[in-house]
Formats: sequence, C-alpha cells, structure tokens
Amino acid sequence: MNNHTLPEWTDLRFFLELARAGTLSGASRRLEVEHTTVARRIDRLEAQLGTTLFDRSREGYELTEMGQALLPHAEAMESAALAATEQLSGNEVSVHGVVRLGVPELFAVRVVAPLMVKMLQTHPELSVDLLVLPRFANLANREADLGVMLDPPTTGRYMITRLATFRMQLYAAPSYLARHPPILSHLDLAPHDFVDYVQDRLPSSELSYLAELGFTPRRRLCCTGMPAQIEAAAAGMGLIMAPPYAVPDDGRLVPVLSEFHAERSFWLAAPTDLFRLQRVRAVWNVLREYAEARPSLFMQTSEPVRPLRVGP
Repeated sequence: MNNHTLPEWTDLRFFLELARAGTLSGASRRLEVEHTTVARRIDRLEAQLGTTLFDRSREGYELTEMGQALLPHAEAMESAALAATEQLSGNEVSVHGVVRLGVPELFAVRVVAPLMVKMLQTHPELSVDLLVLPRFANLANREADLGVMLDPPTTGRYMITRLATFRMQLYAAPSYLARHPPILSHLDLAPHDFVDYVQDRLPSSELSYLAELGFTPRRRLCCTGMPAQIEAAAAGMGLIMAPPYAVPDDGRLVPVLSEFHAERSFWLAAPTDLFRLQRVRAVWNVLREYAEARPSLFMQTSEPVRPLRVGP
C-alpha cells in the first residue's frame, strides 16, 4: 500500500458491516445498498491495503487474521465518527437519533414497550428500534446498540450492569388447580403437568430453572417463547414458573407453593464505543432507573418467601 494513501472511512464502514453480518446480503441490508456495491468496496479496500481481509465461502464471509487485526481500529474510527457527529449536531444536549434495543420478548411486551413510549414523549428527536426477540441480542455483530440478557458478554469491550434480579415462581390457572390434587408441599408437585421451554432450543442455560425442582417434571406443552407458555398455563394446561412481570393481572394465573422459587438476573450491556453516545446512555439510564424503582416487577413482595433448593 502507498504510505500516503489511507483507507477511506466509508470503505471501513463497509468492512465493519460485512464483518458483523457475515454475508453480502446482510451487510447490504444494513447499509441500504446493493450487495454488489459491498463486494466492490471490500475488493477495493483489500487492494488498497494489499492483504486479504475476508475468507470467502458459500456460507459467507469470515475475517482473516489480518481482518481481525483491522477490526478494533475500524471500530475506533466508527466510535470517533459517531461521537463527532453527535457533538457537532448538538446531540450532547438534545438526545436524538435511533437506538436499537434488544430485549427478551415478554419483558419487551410487558415492561419495555410501555416504558419506551413514555420516554419518547419527553425526547421528541429520539427513535427506538425495539428488537423483540425469542433469544438474546447479539451485540458482537452490532445487531443492537444495547441489550437486556441473562448471559452478559465475557469477552470484548462492553459496559455491563445488573439490571435486576428476578424470582421465578410457580403459577397455575384456577381451572387447572380445581381439576387436580392440592399442592401443599414440594412433594405434591411431581404428578402435575408443567408448561416449559423446548429444552433443546433454550437461548440460555439460565432458562433451565425447572431443573431446580429436583425431579424430572411432566412437560406436557413446551414452547420456544414465554408468551405462548403464559397463555397455555392461563388456559389450564399446567404449572408454569415465571417472574411477576410476566404474569397477567387478570386472575388467570395464581401463585402456587410460594416457598419454592429460582432466582435469575437480567443484565444490561452495550459495546463501550456505543455507550459513549448520549442517545444510548439515555435509554440505558431510563431502563436502570425504572427497574430500580419497581422491585415488585421482579419479586413478589406481598409475603415473605424462603428459597427451597432441592438436589445438587
């Protein structure tokens, strides 16, 4: 490469999006251009740098060792460009722009969507793309600017905080309880039907909370997402473990055996460079403040509950 010729930022932006998407079609959707344009820009960048940045295959594009070496430098340039744009446009005072927020589906529906409506009413220049997912957002490929998840990133450059600890407790429909033997202790649970996640499609091992029952439950209906589980349990299918925010307040599900529970934590995470942006921090702060102010969304507080741990 000519020492006086530096890569253009626009070419590096194409490089970043292809690295994150892994396919020309995925990168072209993000960049809103034709996939041939992405390929042409990458070819130009590789020729300019005199090295191969991607291994091409029928499965897609994967970074080479040189591509991996370029990645943090390109991300640093992206971060600087975003920060400069924000500062020059006055965004450090007036929050505006688009924030992509990835949230588990039922938490998004019951908690985050109404919260975002209130937030956007006070920030007329801000927009939110709420990714309502049956899994957790992939921050490594920039699917979202920040995300709520059970398993926070363990490698890479991220800002991470515990959003809330929530308690999974047993619930059932009154119609189900009326048709089955009473549940007075943990020993009474084994013969009952359960609604749960599809076990070989769990987006996180943290969702295997029924394992803490100490026996193999009779899973009569399994769903890949909790919204369907809640509706099935409310229709009388069987027992379900769920956090308070997931349970409708119309009486269709009632607590069962409150002495047993499993605790999990939601984490809030964002790539460090995106966390510097005022609009990302604004959404981050609203989520944290809301969770801290409403512990009843995550823990039943009407009566004392003692944990019952069964098995290893």
